[in-house]
Amino acid sequence: MNISLIGSGNVATHLAHALYDLKHQIVQVYSPNLQNAQQLASLVQAQPIYQLQELQPADLYLIAVKDSAIAEIAAQLAPLNIQGIVAHTSGSTALDVIQQSSQHYGVFYPLQTFSKAKAVDFTQVPLLLEGSSAKVIQQLDTLARQLSTQVYHYSTQQRRSLHLAAVIACNFSNYLYSVADDYLTKQGVDFGLLKPLILETASKIQNHAPIKMQTGPAVRQDQGILDMHQQMLEGQPHLKQVYELLSQGIMQLHMNGNEN
Repeated sequence: MNISLIGSGNVATHLAHALYDLKHQIVQVYSPNLQNAQQLASLVQAQPIYQLQELQPADLYLIAVKDSAIAEIAAQLAPLNIQGIVAHTSGSTALDVIQQSSQHYGVFYPLQTFSKAKAVDFTQVPLLLEGSSAKVIQQLDTLARQLSTQVYHYSTQQRRSLHLAAVIACNFSNYLYSVADDYLTKQGVDFGLLKPLILETASKIQNHAPIKMQTGPAVRQDQGILDMHQQMLEGQPHLKQVYELLSQGIMQLHMNGNEN
């Protein structure tokens, strides 16, 4: 396929490289910052542009920008009489937000956390698809299956639910890693000592329900340890509040018998 990337951030960068490696032609890379467009375009033999009016004909235009900019991009594409498929890569944006951009539009959402500095194995990245017609879905599906072994057709509401769960499971967890790192640094303790524990916890849920793998003082209702931890956090009210809230959540979940 001839594919143009609208965006030059983390998602656009990883998609551009993955599609380029599969011998698809990356026609253009758009960014309002020409330098950013040039940086990515140079890696995939594409033309950098900073005005959407410069877009050339392509089979697929992937909108990989922040969620708040998708509708604006779609509005700018509307008068261009685009004949190819326009698809956004957002987990939380509705399909119909881009319906004005082309007669053929869809969603091509990779469920993964992306950073430019770290490579991602796209064969293991779930790709969630939605389309304005059966033909659009079929074309996106064909492309998706070249990238990944995990391809799913989900509605906007299902995709939004998955994105919300991803924020809780991924972004919130990483926030807690940051909090733990900061706390230990202040105590003169190496955060790296927690890494085997973090990896083991993540490994367990690959084959078991997370609720079955819960450990710690909250699930044991060890009030002595809970009280001690909260006393240790007296000088850090925000962290103490997080500790109390999550501990209460764990206890409530298991008191309700949801582990059965």
